[in-house]
Amino acid sequence: MTTIRLTMAQALLKFLDNQYIEIDGEERKFVKGVMGIFGHGNVTGIGEALENDKGTLQFIQGKNEQGMAHAAMAFAKQKNRLEIFACTSSIGPGALNMVTAAGTATVNRIPVLFLPGDIFACRQPDPVLQQVENPADYTISANDAFKPVSKYWDRISRPEQLMTAALQAMRVLTDPVDTGAVTLSLPQDVQCEAFDYPADFFDKRIHYIDRRSLSAGALQRAVDAVKNKKKPIMIVGGGVHYSLAVKEMIAFAEEFQIPVVETQAGKSALPWTHPLNMGGIGTTGSLAANKLAREADLVICAGTRMADFPTASKSAFQNPDVSFININVSAFDAMKMNSLMLVADAKEAFTALQQALRGVDYKSSHDINRLAALKEEWDAEVDRLYAVEREDGLAQTKVLGTINSFIGKNDVIVCAAGSLPGDLHRLWRCENPNTYHMEYGFSCMGYEVSGAFGAKLADPGREVYAVVGDGSFLMLHSELLTSIQEGRKITVILLDNHGFQCIHNLQRGHGSSGFGNEFRFRSGETNRLSGDFLPLDFTLIAKGLGVKAYTAGTIQELQAALANAKDDARSVLIEVKVVPGTNTDGYESWWRVGVAEVSESTKVTESYQAGLKKIETVKKY
Repeated sequence: MTTIRLTMAQALLKFLDNQYIEIDGEERKFVKGVMGIFGHGNVTGIGEALENDKGTLQFIQGKNEQGMAHAAMAFAKQKNRLEIFACTSSIGPGALNMVTAAGTATVNRIPVLFLPGDIFACRQPDPVLQQVENPADYTISANDAFKPVSKYWDRISRPEQLMTAALQAMRVLTDPVDTGAVTLSLPQDVQCEAFDYPADFFDKRIHYIDRRSLSAGALQRAVDAVKNKKKPIMIVGGGVHYSLAVKEMIAFAEEFQIPVVETQAGKSALPWTHPLNMGGIGTTGSLAANKLAREADLVICAGTRMADFPTASKSAFQNPDVSFININVSAFDAMKMNSLMLVADAKEAFTALQQALRGVDYKSSHDINRLAALKEEWDAEVDRLYAVEREDGLAQTKVLGTINSFIGKNDVIVCAAGSLPGDLHRLWRCENPNTYHMEYGFSCMGYEVSGAFGAKLADPGREVYAVVGDGSFLMLHSELLTSIQEGRKITVILLDNHGFQCIHNLQRGHGSSGFGNEFRFRSGETNRLSGDFLPLDFTLIAKGLGVKAYTAGTIQELQAALANAKDDARSVLIEVKVVPGTNTDGYESWWRVGVAEVSESTKVTESYQAGLKKIETVKKY
């Protein structure tokens, strides 16, 4: 047997550089490179391997471990999960900084490979710098925190263990069902230990994504479930994008005249101008979509986790005869809402179900004129919100309308948290797929700037815009510097509304007068954060990082800044002051949050009682 003597870290890189993925006969390299920040737990191991590697893996220096890992996730998301970056860190705090990003990747079903350094397997330097000691279990290190947020976790305590661990990692990363965060903990001594690896371990390996077809029985059950339904709707989730099934979904909806509503991850699958596109669904949905959901006697779900926002905490569907069909490669997701499970690839399922329903001459009974009227009503509402004028400053909806009308139809916007996801889900008008990049599975604050950088790495030919609030920007914007370093220009549009106004609105909507969510000075009179707003200048932060920055206080200034930003070759930040509370609100939708059962505030107890009445209408699944 031919062998190659390498350190474990060198072998890992050589292995990763020879992994490929194939779908529909198209083959592509799976691992683009490694993002990393070096410390004593990885610099002399995987750091040395990267420095002297003769392969094609690209190295990108991160500035914050969570930020670089979010960039890696965004890259994979924008690539429809067909290419990835790995992320390496030192031990202890460096590793733990990536746990939040691992959770974000797993919740969103996006593949990211985490390679945190770990404590010495030999235990001779003990306790080593940054080691977490558990007196009850000395095998535990900080990296055990990755276990609950990883779809596969392993610790390589001997160099030869890499061979099984690496193969298992690839199994999960390339699996449409099981994908998410994969963590391989790398003890710092083992990274540097050599082993005679079999040469064929490094052979080119292709991981095939074989589309799962509907079984004959499942197809017949689906036809039986659909054929007598009059008012179906279809909820499109992110899985429609990842299975490359957009065309098949549109053809299915058009043939049977089924209105389409979109989750955050599914948005942009259908052009906003399409007569069957009724907009976002659920808590952050459109009026048209939520009216249709309330009346629907069948809900066809495709590639969605059916979380509480698309279902409006399970209150969106009020027809007593409503039933659910769920197309998903994951049985875990397909069974939600007591659905008829169609465990299959979305592309295959749409094609097979379309042919079968054609065979029974199925057509929905939707009144096309009513659908058109609902869409027209909602389009007029979006126009109204995009045109809101205020004497005291800029409305958030007006700012978003200005941006939406300016950017190109192939440009990408990235967002994740605050009030902006609700406004964008309701109002943003997409023309082409993969132009709406929303991380809303975890809604992780701080994702936006890092995500924009990752999306730009994936699609360097497009303009990429991070749309971010001031609260989220302050949490994490480190990879703005990395975008400069890598020459990957992004535009950050920062809407400053003086704090965490999304949650401020939420608490006030449930009886509070507002507490602890605005960026204000502490008041000497009340000893609370009720003084003047903090004077923040975000353009100075951006300029300090080497980023071109603009401030826009009027729509004309915003339009000029957008035009200048498009012509700039390097990353740009545009700071826009918006009036707090000028975001959109629910359109016949609901979101269940815990409200205090007893309180000194009568408004809070009244909110609790109102919630009890709403809970009675919820589907008990």
